[in-house]
Amino acid sequence: MLIRSALTPRGSRPVHSPFVRPASPGLVSVILPTYNRLASLPDAIASVLRQSYGKLELIVVDDGSSQDIAGLVAAIGDDRIRYVRRAQNGGAAAARNTGLLLARGEFIAFQDSDDLWLPGKLARQVALFERLPPTIGAVTAPKILYGRDAAFNFGPGKVAMAPDPAGRLREGQDALRHLLSQNRISLQNTLFRRALCPAHPWFDSLAPANEDWEFAIRLARQTGIYEDIEPVALGFMSPDSISRNTRKECRGLLRILHKNRDVLAADPALRAGLLIHLARQMRALGRRRTANRLLLESVRIHPPAAVELSAALGRTVLRRLRKKPASKPHSAASASTLRDSVAHTGK
Repeated sequence: MLIRSALTPRGSRPVHSPFVRPASPGLVSVILPTYNRLASLPDAIASVLRQSYGKLELIVVDDGSSQDIAGLVAAIGDDRIRYVRRAQNGGAAAARNTGLLLARGEFIAFQDSDDLWLPGKLARQVALFERLPPTIGAVTAPKILYGRDAAFNFGPGKVAMAPDPAGRLREGQDALRHLLSQNRISLQNTLFRRALCPAHPWFDSLAPANEDWEFAIRLARQTGIYEDIEPVALGFMSPDSISRNTRKECRGLLRILHKNRDVLAADPALRAGLLIHLARQMRALGRRRTANRLLLESVRIHPPAAVELSAALGRTVLRRLRKKPASKPHSAASASTLRDSVAHTGK
């Protein structure tokens, strides 16, 4: 069976977001934010319009581009496309929120201006929703990554799958804990049930990165999620991809830690795992002292984390870290010191 699930959280119920427009049954509202991506945008739009599932509207949100996005959309001449321009660039989160205000569909999907959907993406995911309980708020799947980013070791004939299907959400797993431990939902791969989307303002427009992860975590707090293993999209990776901007990733992760401190305070293993993840990013930024402090804290709150650190750093390095004077413990409720450390790396 291709479908894997997480049990819907106990006591979950539909949470009706304050969408401006009533939902049209069966309609999929596809929201595509774009900013100066004139070269790649036509292919991204075409991959939406060529879906085998025809009941869709495409909302192209021009996030203050200097390029003629309006002219491109007009030239395509498809009445399923609705174009809206933001007066000022506000980032992907703000652009998605603008699109959500205009959405009329029962289902919500997101596309990026440099990604491609496989032709059966929407048909497959709508069909899955028809088979699933009404308390399931999202159906997600992996995508195939390709590109020229050396950090991913891509080359001729080399691709990767993200998220890795081996780590997929399985039946009986706690969706919230699973998503807090790793970012498993890529917006371009996911179809959302509109009535169960997190409440307005939907995406955190103040987050420097990981706003999609934070949105998925809030979704998992109130509804169930199904994770398919068949890829539904192609994702192009380039050196300027926001997911490769480590500094923004750090700041975005700190925001997630703060917003979910209630769950993390009750789960030392989960908190330790996120501290290790943050430590790796700090090391990549050259903040070795902060990284070491985070690693020691992860072992303090969850001693079994030492096994993972030993494998990652080597036993000699781990012994040296343990010999360092203990620093003031970091609680899940307060991360001001960490925020300061990231802020000092610059914007």
